[in-house]
Order: sequence, then structure tokens, then C-alpha cells
Amino acid sequence: MPVVVVESPAKAKTIEKYLGGDYRVLASFGHVRDLPPKDGSVDPDADFAMKWEVASDSKKHLKAIKDALKDDQNLILATDPDREGEAISWHLLEALQSSLKKTSEVSRVTFNAITKPAVTEAMKQPRQIDQALVDAYLARRALDYLVGFNLSPVLWRKLPGAKSAGRVQSVCLRLIVDREMEIEAFKPREYWSVHARLATPDGDEYDATLTSLAGAKLDRYDLPDAEKAAMAVSAVSSRDLKVTGVTAKPASRNPWPPFMTSTLQQEASRKMGMGAKACMSAAQRLYEAGLITYMRTDGIDMAPEAVHAARDAIKAKFGDNYVPKSPRMYKNKAKNAQEAHECIRPTDMMLSPDKLKVSAEDQRRLYDLIWKRTIASQMEAARMERTTVEIASPDNQVGLRATGQVMLFDGFLKVYDQGRDDDEGEDSARLPAIAEGEAAKLVPKAFEPELAKARDKGGDLPDAPATQLAAPGMLADHAASTAGRQHFTQPPPRYTEATLVKRMEELGIGRPSTYASIVTTIQDRDYVRKDKNRLIPEDKGRLVTTFLVKYFPRYVSYDFTADLENELDEISAGDLVWREVLGRFWKDFSKALEGTSELRITEVLDAIDEALAPHLYPPRPDGSDPRVCPLCGQGRLNLKTARSGGAFIGCTNYPDCRFTRPLSAPDGEEPVGDRVLGHDGGDEISLKTGRFGPYIQRGEATEEQPKPPRASIPKGWDAGSVDLEKALQLLSLPRPVGNHPEDGELVEAGIGRYGPYVKHGPKYANLPDVDEVFTIGMNRAVEVLAAKQTRGRAAAAAPLKELGDHPDGGKIQVMNGRYGPYVKWEKINATLPRDVTPEDITPEQALELIAAKAAKKGTRKPAAKKTAAKKPAAKKTTAKKTTAKKAATKKADDKTDE
Repeated sequence: MPVVVVESPAKAKTIEKYLGGDYRVLASFGHVRDLPPKDGSVDPDADFAMKWEVASDSKKHLKAIKDALKDDQNLILATDPDREGEAISWHLLEALQSSLKKTSEVSRVTFNAITKPAVTEAMKQPRQIDQALVDAYLARRALDYLVGFNLSPVLWRKLPGAKSAGRVQSVCLRLIVDREMEIEAFKPREYWSVHARLATPDGDEYDATLTSLAGAKLDRYDLPDAEKAAMAVSAVSSRDLKVTGVTAKPASRNPWPPFMTSTLQQEASRKMGMGAKACMSAAQRLYEAGLITYMRTDGIDMAPEAVHAARDAIKAKFGDNYVPKSPRMYKNKAKNAQEAHECIRPTDMMLSPDKLKVSAEDQRRLYDLIWKRTIASQMEAARMERTTVEIASPDNQVGLRATGQVMLFDGFLKVYDQGRDDDEGEDSARLPAIAEGEAAKLVPKAFEPELAKARDKGGDLPDAPATQLAAPGMLADHAASTAGRQHFTQPPPRYTEATLVKRMEELGIGRPSTYASIVTTIQDRDYVRKDKNRLIPEDKGRLVTTFLVKYFPRYVSYDFTADLENELDEISAGDLVWREVLGRFWKDFSKALEGTSELRITEVLDAIDEALAPHLYPPRPDGSDPRVCPLCGQGRLNLKTARSGGAFIGCTNYPDCRFTRPLSAPDGEEPVGDRVLGHDGGDEISLKTGRFGPYIQRGEATEEQPKPPRASIPKGWDAGSVDLEKALQLLSLPRPVGNHPEDGELVEAGIGRYGPYVKHGPKYANLPDVDEVFTIGMNRAVEVLAAKQTRGRAAAAAPLKELGDHPDGGKIQVMNGRYGPYVKWEKINATLPRDVTPEDITPEQALELIAAKAAKKGTRKPAAKKTAAKKPAAKKTTAKKTTAKKAATKKADDKTDE
């Protein structure tokens, strides 16, 4: 039997079922070789020779493939249809050379979906490994190694606390840091808009916006303040108005193209709050289950048979009028779409989400998104009518406009509408019947509810004439029929994972297989944090970016990185020689590295301090110099490094002045400096500010006591309001509450790494409020500890179905697991086949699954617990195998990290 090799065991199992007994399908469990993480793995002096090493976990998988090749020397490499898949096939061939004979037949097959027709058709069209794609992989891998293993040590030596740098990762981080700088430098600009509530002669109401004043068209900033807005409100409210024109124009909206990797990640983030990594993990499962096509692609075209299948599904589900006369064709925007040939789509267009037999929630939701986008991409356009109504005063001193639209035919919108990253302000209000020449009467009290709501929110009132009504951010005429609204221009929004991927794609940075790992890496290294789905740079990320922009500007340049990606594309197309590209890169990059060899840490910190000055030293409310030390008033603040790594702000008068603070003050406030709060028992009790925030200290550090008693200021406390009494309370922690009534063991209350707590022996329970640490009594403490103990016992999951007792004793149940429903008996868990639902499974089927799973484990059917107890070693071995298999399966999902 020919040996077919794929990446994952799940994929191998499905493909073996499709191919039947004529083939033996094995899994490589992802890459079998990699560059060792040490110097010399890529040697620029030896024409970029690369030393590959077989991973320890991969040796057993390679052995299984070699053993299989002893029976049949025909090897079919069927890894994924992208550059990474081509590289895995190349690595496999290189690692298996010693087991292959000259007469061995080695072929490469690819398929875009794990379905029987796709797999069997691929077997009929074997080819050789595409060396151009492999060369592009080698160039990319060598570049990432050379940058990472040469630039990261420079960071470690010159910038304490920095972790690493990467060819694309550092550019991605720069995008986030640059956006944050834009936000901090942004100066909001005030402007006003004026609106009126009007009514037709029949009494139907509609809203209109002032578009011209004093006979001139109004631009956005023509009403810059409340004074001008009040004049405009008076101009509108004091005049008669009539409709001078009504224009209705047909309009249409075409559907979006089907998904590729980047757009799938963006839409999953917008609509489901799913990160790029989670999105690709769920998509991987759907692909391996044969439900969708390959999910790493920058192609948006669809196979002709899939287009026709989509049109048939649309006709069957929605009717002929939703099917356009001719199929929609989408052209790929990428210059060299090498990742795969097709978009991401369902393999069966008739399998709507409501019929999908997948229990994992993330996979069901993602499939729903993919199916709807694919079906919508082949549907008829949405048709609507957009109406514009022009209103003016007889003297043409004021002009207003009302707009609205009416949906005539929903078309693809019946199925799917793309989400938006930020509000685009599309006006979809429906207007009443309005005729040209009719009067437009102002509606009294129309804006009273809005004025009342604005007053409830509170805030400063705008300057408005005595004859007008005012509320925070708003004013209106005395009848409340015309209103002015205050606006401020907004800074650019912080990136989400979706908008970051979109921006990287626009700039040509990275490729589909790397987006998820890049975005994840900068978060894992604490360069960026995610808050309410927005990406915010940490101080560490700012320092790294500033350092790289200062000393390696070319290599964090957006254009340079994009140009390098284009060269990699040209290598994959066979138009460039990969070693020549590496040679040009290394020549300049090695010179840049040499230029930093003599840099001293103080020199680096001074340069970063100057570059980050607007962020580190924001203007003070009193207008004083933000770099003057707030404690001694004489020294200047500057960037310093700590012995343990990292950086902080300190005073140049150290050690006479010990003022320090973190790089970023909480909530943008100026941190409190050192001050003496009082004395206790002859010791000075002082408030200090360190790298991790303000803290209380008893006495001063001495040779006998280098670390005097200290206590951090709890989160939520205002350091400026801490007095001697509160300081002594903090220093007295942990506080004894008393002896527990059951065992007499001491119960204590304190504040730890995870907040306020109460402790009884080795047991801890969190308290909801810091202040309760100082007041909690025994009754409350026992209650909190008991509640924690109850919560700590995980409630047993309820079975989906009870199937009765096993012949050897014990209940048989159907349970819901992380990877779908399964049958459970004793310690045997057998996954349900995809075509069997928990509702339909019978006890007989369950017994067969249990017996098969027991046999697969290499043990006989566990009929009695006594037998199992006699063989602990066998059970331990089985558990170890399962763990190794899971770890290897996870490895198979990983892709290149740049």
C-alpha cells in the first residue's frame, strides 16, 4: 500500500476513510525538522547554509513512516496546499531520504478541501515538490532567524527588560505604538451642527440638518463654538420654511467577496469578539472535519462547481429572484496569491448552519459566518431608493437637508451584512411622503427629551442667549424645535486584532499563515495588552519600538518590510534567487548591528528619554516644567534602569532625592513622591513611590536591615490621601481575626498578590473589598471560607443522555466534551462519530464504541475494577501516550512565527 503523509492525525483518519484500504495514511504531526535555537543554525559565511534538527517528538512519527515504507516504497506527500505545507513535504522528503531507494516513487498531491471528491481527484494528479515555494520558505525562515537571533541579543544588552525582536513582529508592534502616539498627540477640535424637527402638512415628522447659512454652504467647522451655533439656531427658528426640492435616486449594494484568511479574522473579531488565534484554531477543526476549504489563503476566487452549488442552494432556500442572472466573479487583489488557490468556503453549500452536527460553540458560530458570507457572495444585489429633501427659507438665508432611504429588495442582505470596525454614520432613516413646494413646519418641544437627558448626564453648560435653552453639549430655541449639538473631533481609534490585521494586509506586511501568531506573540511578550478588545502598547513595547526606530530604522520601516515580502513572493514565483536576496539583506543588516556594538546603556536611555518625552513628561496643569522633580523641586526627571531589569522615572538628585515612579502613571495622574507620614515607636513611616507604584515603608534601609518592612498601596486607594493611621494598618497586615471555631487554627486577613483575602491554614478565600481586611470578624470569615470551599468543588457535568447500565456494571452516559459529545463508562471515553447525534445513539452502539476504544488503548475491555487495579503500570503508560499525542496534535496546528 502506498504511504500517504499528512500533518495531523485527524486529517489522516478522514483521508484514510476516503481512500479505503489501498493506501496507508500517516501523520507527521506538523513540521518534523526545525532550526535549532542557537548560534550557527544559519551561516551567512557558508552561503546561508542551514542546519536542521529533527525534533525529539518527531522522531517516533518519522520512525512510523519509515517502518511503513519498508512494505511499500511509494510515498505520497499530501500536506497543506500553501507554502508551509510545501515546506513540510520538503522536510519529510529530506528526513526520509535514507529510507528511500532509487526506485522509490515520491509524489506530491494537494487538495483544497478534505472531501472524498477533492482527495480522490488529487490522487489522480500527482506532481513533484515545488522547489520555488520551498526556496521562498527557506528565505523567510533564514531571514526570521537572522533578525531574531542577532537583534534580540542587542536588545537584551542595551535595553534591560526587553525580551526579543522579530522581522515582522517588531513592525506590527510599531503600528500599535505609532497609533498610540497619534492618539496622545491629538488635539480635539470643537464644532457644532444644527438640526430641526419638521412636519409635513399631514403632520408626519422628520429631521433635517442645517447645510447653508447666510446664503453660503456650511462646512464642518463653520460653527466652531456655542455662540455661532446659537446664532444659527435663531436663524432657523425665526423663519418660515418650505420644501424646495425632492430627489429620489435608485441605489444598489453588491455583496462582499467570500472570505480569505485576513477578512475571516477581521469579521470573526467584529461579530464574535474572537481573536485571530482562536479564529484560526476553530477554522482548523472545521477544515479537518471536511466542512470548509483550506483556511490559510489570500485568494477570493471560488471553484466553478462551488459557484454553481452556491447558486443552487440560494435558489432552493430563497427563490429564483435572489439568484443573479450570471455568476459573480471576484478578482484577487494580492499580486501573488500563493497561499492557496481558493477562498474559504463550505465544502457543501446545502449544509446550512442549522443542519450542522458540530457541538463546539466556536466552530458552529464560525461555520455560520463562513456559510452566510459564501452564500451572500453569489446572491443578487440589494436595491434601495435614496431620497434627498432640500428645505429653505423664502429669503434663502437658511437651507436644510433631510435624507433617507427605503429598501426595495433586500437581496444578499437577507443572509448577511458585514460588520464595521467603527460607526460609518450611514443614514438609513425612512422619510414620510414629502412634496416639493409644501410647507415645512417646525415641531415645538421636539428636542425636550434630548435636552433633559443631556442635563441628567451633567457637565458644563454652553454659553447661550437668555432666550434659548441650554444643556451640557447642547442648546435649543425657546420652543425646542431647533437644536444645536456640540461635537469634538475624535482621535484615531486604537487597533483591534481585526483592524490590525487589515492594516498589515494593506501595507503588505506578513502573510495569511502568520497574522495570528504575530498578533499573539506581541501580547505574550507583554509588549501589548488587550483591553475591551483594543490593543494598547505597554511601556516595554514603547521602549523596544523607540530603540528599534532610533538604531534600526530601516528594519522596522513599513515600506522595507513590504518590499521584502514582495521579494519573497518573487522567489516563490521563480523570479528571484533566494540566496541572492539573503545576501543583499545580510550585507546591510550586519553593518547596522556593528553600529550598535559601542553603544552604552546610558546613551541608549538618553536617546529613548528624548524620543518619548511627550509621553513620559506630559504638561502639568499649573504650566510648570514637567521635567522638574515634584519632590525636591531642583533635580530633573529622566529615564533610569533597575537592577532587576526594566525602566522607571527617577530624579537626577539621587540619592539625596529618592523620587521614583513607573513610566506610566495610573489613569494619567502624576504619581505621589516620597514623603514622611509620621513616626511610630521611633521609626519613620514614609510613603514612597517605586517602579511598581506607591508603597509604605517603616524606617530606612540599613546594613543590618537591607529590606525594611513595606506594604504596597492597595488598588483603588488614593496614595495622596494615605495618612499615618492607614499606613500603620497596612504595615500590620496580615491581621489575626481569631481562632477558627472548628479546629482552633488561626484565621488571618491580609492583602496579597491577588488582592484582599482571608486565610485559614493553607486555605485562602478572596474578599470583595480591601477595607474589609481591617474589619472582618470571625462569623464573616467562616462564611467566606465555607463559600470558597463549596465553589471549589466543581459540579459534575450533567449527562446529555443516560443509556442504562453496562453488562459489567456501572452507568453508560452520553456527555458533552470540549471536542464534541462522547460516551462515558468508568474511565473509558469514546467520541461519537460525526454522523451520530447524542439523541439517536442506542445502548448497543454505545457498547460497540466502548469496546473499540478499550481495544484501541491496548487494554482488554475493563470488565472489573479489580483487574484494572492489578495493572497500574499499563494504565500509566497509556496515559503518557495520550498526553504525548495531544501535545503533538497541538504542534501540528502551529504555523511559522515571524
